[in-house]
Order: sequence, then structure tokens, then C-alpha cells
Amino acid sequence: MTDEPLRPDPDALLALAGSAGRGKLKIYFGACAGVGKTWAMLQEAHRLRAQGVDVLAGVVETHGRKETEALLVGLASLPLRISGRHHYPEFDLDAALARRPAVILIDELAHSNARGSRHPKRWQDIDELLDAGIDVLTTVNVQHLESLNDIVSAVTGIRVRETVPDPFFDTATEVILVDLPPDDLRQRLKEGKIYVGERAERAIENFFRKGNLFALRELALRRTADRVDEQMRVWRDTQGHEEKVWHTRDAILLCIAAGTGSEKLVRVAARLATRLGCEWHAITVETSSLQRKSEAHRRAVLRTLHLAQNMGAETATLSDPDEARAVLRYAREHNLGKIIIGRPSRRRWRLPNRFATRLSQLAPDLDLMIVGLDDTPELRADTASGGRGAAEKWRQKWRGSLAAVAMCGLITLSCKVLLPGFSPINLVMIYLMGVVLIAIGFGRVPSVVAALVNIVVFDLFFVAPEGTFAVTDAQYLVTFSVMLAVGVIIGNLTAGVRYQARVARQREQRARYLYEVANGLSRAREPDEIAKICQQVVGAALLSRCEIWLPDKNGVLTAAAEKWLNSIPDPAIVKWSFDKRQVAGAGTDTLPGVPYKVLPLAGSERTLGLLIIEPGNLRHLLIPEQQRLQDTFITLIAGALERLALTRREQQSRLAAEREELRNALLAALSHDLRTPLTVLFGQAEILTLELASAASPFAPQANEIRQQTLSTIRLVNNMLDMARIESDGLRLQTDWVALDELIGSSLTSLEAILDGHAVHLDLPEAMVLFKADGPLLERVLVNIVENALKYGGKQVEISIKARTLSDQLQIEIGDNGPGLPAGMEQRIFEKFTRGHTESAIPGVGMGLAICQAIIDMHHGKIEAANRPQGGAGFTLTLPWSAAQAVTSDPEAHP
Repeated sequence: MTDEPLRPDPDALLALAGSAGRGKLKIYFGACAGVGKTWAMLQEAHRLRAQGVDVLAGVVETHGRKETEALLVGLASLPLRISGRHHYPEFDLDAALARRPAVILIDELAHSNARGSRHPKRWQDIDELLDAGIDVLTTVNVQHLESLNDIVSAVTGIRVRETVPDPFFDTATEVILVDLPPDDLRQRLKEGKIYVGERAERAIENFFRKGNLFALRELALRRTADRVDEQMRVWRDTQGHEEKVWHTRDAILLCIAAGTGSEKLVRVAARLATRLGCEWHAITVETSSLQRKSEAHRRAVLRTLHLAQNMGAETATLSDPDEARAVLRYAREHNLGKIIIGRPSRRRWRLPNRFATRLSQLAPDLDLMIVGLDDTPELRADTASGGRGAAEKWRQKWRGSLAAVAMCGLITLSCKVLLPGFSPINLVMIYLMGVVLIAIGFGRVPSVVAALVNIVVFDLFFVAPEGTFAVTDAQYLVTFSVMLAVGVIIGNLTAGVRYQARVARQREQRARYLYEVANGLSRAREPDEIAKICQQVVGAALLSRCEIWLPDKNGVLTAAAEKWLNSIPDPAIVKWSFDKRQVAGAGTDTLPGVPYKVLPLAGSERTLGLLIIEPGNLRHLLIPEQQRLQDTFITLIAGALERLALTRREQQSRLAAEREELRNALLAALSHDLRTPLTVLFGQAEILTLELASAASPFAPQANEIRQQTLSTIRLVNNMLDMARIESDGLRLQTDWVALDELIGSSLTSLEAILDGHAVHLDLPEAMVLFKADGPLLERVLVNIVENALKYGGKQVEISIKARTLSDQLQIEIGDNGPGLPAGMEQRIFEKFTRGHTESAIPGVGMGLAICQAIIDMHHGKIEAANRPQGGAGFTLTLPWSAAQAVTSDPEAHP
């Protein structure tokens, strides 16, 4: 008999119904460029057009390939729009929405749009088209998936900046894998069908190495296979086929039972999963029989489950009275076709493996693997092992047995004194009632003892001949048998109900504690409030004393509220647990001898604090249910602390944004108001200097000094004004061809007055270097850097400027022989209003290098600062450049 088919998920059905009006997305997916994704997309477009579908080519990147361009003939194309300050041709989203075709082709899903576009990413444009009910065909490579970006970077050594979120990729209606063997792909590259000229040679030597292509191809195939597997699972869920397991791929389910929780079983499953290259799950089912096991057995199961999780299994703990049905339900929900169970060492008195037999009967379609085990699970003799718990249980049984004897004596005395005339058969019911009372009060074993004692006493005092165990009437043998059977059955049933009531009471108590913690943490606004909730509720739930330790501004861990622990935690243990994000202390494998347990409160990015528990009885803390409750508390507390941290960060970001906005407005207003009087002052100083110099006046040097200081102030005001323009996105690049030597020469000429007496060493390429850039802005960068070197380098400072060209970069190094940069300031000096020496008589407000950083970023370059080995500070400017571009590129192209 099989389980009843599970009903489809209502949320999934609603999601499908809600997406009925949304367009369909088809992605042509490949391992890398050149496999033929665009070709396949265009062929599909022609097939649809032949069927009468309105197809529009929105963006199709042919990269100059004649075969691909030929496929565009006959397809309606959407004109591109010019966007951004660099005048990039971009996809016209508004025109596509107005044209509203049935299907639109948009190449390169991971493309980043130019500044000024409605969306920063092309996949967001496609998402809006899909919402409008337009079907989209697009292409993407495996290295552009966000989840695989770091893997591709580690394999190829190239970090891809343009990525697509995996959730959007997974929403595609269809993903078509376009594949090509590495040898054929490299041959296409050599024939110039992917890249041409030197670019093709560099691609073969770098990205298109054969090992890289094998790795990328495997990633693409695996990602497509995972998607197909997920589609199969979703279809099974919606069609109600969860009662069957489809063996489309190997998957293993390991069952860990109380009697087979051996570590050997986990290792066998892990080795098999590795050999098959498949996923595997490990589960345990909490039944009433497991609950009756000793704590040592239950901890052994939990330890084995933890070992499976460390070895790569997905673990789960199920709760069901029927272990076999729970296992099969889990296997069908997760499409796991192979079930592994353990078989302990057989002894003569043991029954056959009933669990394996039930699995075979209920699920003949699943593969059942039975692993022979040498022995039962290892039961560690921990400091709080089952010894004391077992002794306590035996004491309870002895007390219950004595109570059973006393109850039997009381019933016998009452019957002899108060009911002398009653028939012995009627007295049997009174004895059975005593069995029920003993079962309710003390459990199963005392109830059985009560049944046996009742039979003996009843025979001795109420069955003729009285005072002996002899029975003259054989009918009383049946009475004794029925008394024993009914007593045992009633005792078992009553004990089972009593046990279920106790389990329900404990679960209700744990649920109440969880509610109180969740409710309290949701209202907490300060870490101290979280600490108080922890000490009150968590301590009561775990029967322990608790404290929360949080790092202060200096990173020192201290208790967030008043101290409750009897012992003082060792700072070394606390620091180790916080840094390593691992549990330490009592009940663990790390320093188990201390009387407390240190639990890290791990957030998504870092450790937020520590929960330190000092149990009154370590045995209670090691119970599996208590450990799961403890883990839940840790998750709730860590989530609350992370919420507070994010809230504070958001408030600080809002204050910083408001402060920055006010500062930019003040700078803009101030710079505009100062510019006109400074210009007039500089003109008057210039005239005064020339007149005094022509008259050979002794005051000419003073007038020239006024002129120089005015010019320096004008540069400062211009920096402030440019920074305000950059912050408000009002500064636009005006790119043109720039000669490197002319750029450096004009920069030094503008600094001629303050360079007087300082040596400048130039090391430039002999050949003329031309590149596309905004010459005046780059000149501002060089002027600011050299001026800073003159300010802070001292009177004897010397300036060196070195430039060199690489394959795709232009590097300019500017250095001095001054005192260098302060330690730790190599990156901070590029921040606004940051100076290398905060207390200094040198004029300035710390805007020059921030301007340099902004200008270089606008050129898609990079600026770095460091102390030179020979002394002094060094600045390195890296700008995009290509020798081929200088000869062949279009003047309107991007540099």
C-alpha cells in the first residue's frame, strides 16, 4: 500500500496563475563567446517569422561576423538610441514598448547600460518587457551568472564584472544550451570567426586555453542539468506525481535509526555518493521508541547526524510515529531513489529487520541498500552521559514498584474489611483499577508489577483454598490470565498516553519559550534589551544561566547586561570562539572541562557576539531536543542583533547622505560666490606685479607672492566647484585625442611658478602616445598630484614622472623623494576632506586627490598611492589604452 498522493502546493499554483500575462523568456546559454548563441537565436527568429510571428531585432551583436550579419537580413530592426555622456548606442526600451512586437531579440543579457539609462542593467530592461507581455530571446555565457562568478574567476584568472542574478536566470521559460567542443571552438578562433588579429592570439593564450574551456563547458552543462532537474521536480509537484520517484539521476537517502546510528554507516553513504557524484541526504525519525531510548543513545544519533552534515549531506529530523512511512514520504518529496539503512550484528534472539521489510513492501520501486554494521552505536561516557539518567530512571521504577505493592495491599485490606461479602470475580475490577492508577502515576514497568502482584494476592486471599497458591477451580486460571493480559494492556496504553502527554507538554513549553523570545526580540531596540531577554527566557528554557557578550568599539568582548554567571569565562576561550565562529566549552570537543558553553552568534557576514551558557546540570543541555531549542535561540538572537546593526547602519547612511548633500550645497554656493572676487583679485595682482616689475620696484616680489597665493586659492575654489559638480552629476567628459607628452608638458607649464628650483625627471616613451580622454581634466589630475608633492615634500623635493604603455593600459607614475605618506593613509587620502597630516600649517582642505579619484573613475581607470621603496610617495595612474585603437578606432568610440 502506498501513501496517498500529496496535493499540489497552492502557492506554486497561484504563482503560475499570476504569471499568465507575463511574456516568455528564452535564453541561449553557452560556455563562452563563439559557441553560436547569437546564430541559434537568429535562426529561431527566422523560424518564428516564417510562421507569421511579429519578430523585432532589438540588440544583436554580430561583432563583425559576416555569417551572423547575413542572418539579420529580412528581420525588422529597432534603431539604437544615443545615451550617456559618452554617447553610447544603447537599446531603446521606450521604443520597444511602443512598437510592442510579439517577440524581440536582445543579445548579451549581462550587459551594463550607459549612465542615464532607465535601468543600470540590460536584464532589468528585459524584465520590464516581460511584464508588458512581450516574449524575449536573449543570450548569456556561464561566466556571467552571479553564483558562478567566483568559480570562473578562480579557473580563468579573469574577474567578470557584468553578471546576471541567478533568480532572474531561473525564471526563464526555456534555456537552450548551445555547446561546442573546445577543439572546434579554438579552431573557430584561429580562423578569425570569433576575434580577429592580435585579439584572437591573446584570447588563445589567456581565456581560451583548453583547460579553461573544459572547465567552463562542465559548468554550463552542470548548470543546465540542475535547471532541468528542478523543472522536473516542479512538474512532479504540480502534476501530483510525488508518490513516485523518478530515477533520472542518482540520489541517496541515509536513514539513521537509534539502533543503527553507527559512524560506519555515514562513511559508507559518503563514499558511495562521492563515487556516483550525486547528492545525498541523511535523516532520522523521532518516534516514541526513540524517545524512550536513553539519552546516550539519542545523543549518539544526533552526533551521527552532525557527522553526515559535515561530510556534505543535507540533514533533516522528522517526527512521525511510523518511521517507514516518514522515510518514504521524504524520499518521494526529494526524488531520492536509493535508500541506505544499517543492519546491526545479528543475534539469535533478534527478529528479522522489520524496518527493511516494510520499506520493501511499501516502496518496491526504490532501491534499498542494507549495510552490515559491526556493532551498535558508540555511547560515549561523557561527564553527563546516560549513567545518572539511567540511575534516576531505575529509582523511579523501584519507587513505582513499591507503590504497586502498597496499592495492592491497600486494595486487599479494603476488600477484606469493607467488602467481605463480594464475589471474588467482582473484586477483579477493583484490582484492575489499581493497575490503571499505577500506570498513570508511575509508568509501564510498575503497572506490570502491579498486575503480577494483584494475581498473586488475589489467589492467596480470595481464591479457595485461601492462604495457599493452590487453585481448586480451573476457571480461575483463565481469570488470572485475563487479569494479567488486561493489566499489561491497560498499563501499556495508559503509560503510552502518559508519555504522549508529557511529550506534548514539553513541546508546548518549548513553543511558548520560542514565542516569548521571538516576541521580545521583535520589540528590542538596544543590545541591552536583547541581553535581558536572553537571561530571563533563554535561561529558563535551557535551565541555565545565560549571558550575551558583545564587542565594544575597540573589539573587546564584554557582557551586554548585568553578570549572571557564577564563573568568569576565560578571555582566551571567548576570543577563540568569537574569531573562529566555533562552539567551545562544556559538552563540546573543545575544552569540555570548563563549566560553561560558549556559542557564537553568527550573522550573514561576521560574528555578532557570543551566547555563554552555564548549565545547572549539563545532562539537560545535551538532550537532542534541548540542543535544537538552543540552536533556534541562537538563530533568533543573531537575527535580532543583525537587524539592530543594519538599522544603525541605515541611520548612519541616511545621516551621511544628508550631511553630504548639505556639504555639497554649501561648497557649490561658496565656490560660486568666491570665484568672481578671486578672479578680479588675480587680475589686479597680475597688473600690479607687471607694473612694479617694469618700474624695478623693490615691492615686486611681494606683489608676485600675492599673485601666486591668489592663483593657489583659485585652484582650491575650482576643486571645490568641480567636486560639487561631480557629486551632482553635472561634470561631463569631453573626450578627444590627447598626446601624452603634450598633456604632461602643459601640466608642468601651469605649475612653472611653484616648480622654480625643483628638479623634474621625465621618463616617457620615445614614440608618440595618443589616447582618447578629456585633456583638461587629466591635466587637473597631474597638477593636483604634483602640487601635493611640492607642498608636503619639502624645499629639496624632486619630482619624477614615468609613463609606459602595456597591451591594453597606459600607466603614469608620479613620485617624489619626500617623507612619504603616513602609515595606513594610502587609501584614505582619496576621500573628501582627508589630509595626510591633519594638523599642519600647509594650506588645503583635502579635496585635490578626491578630485583626481573622481576624474580617473570617469575615465574607467584606476589611481593608487603607496610609499616608494627608495623613499617618498608614489602615485600610479592606470588608463585604458590600445595600440590598435589608436590606429583603427572610430573617433566617436569609447577610449
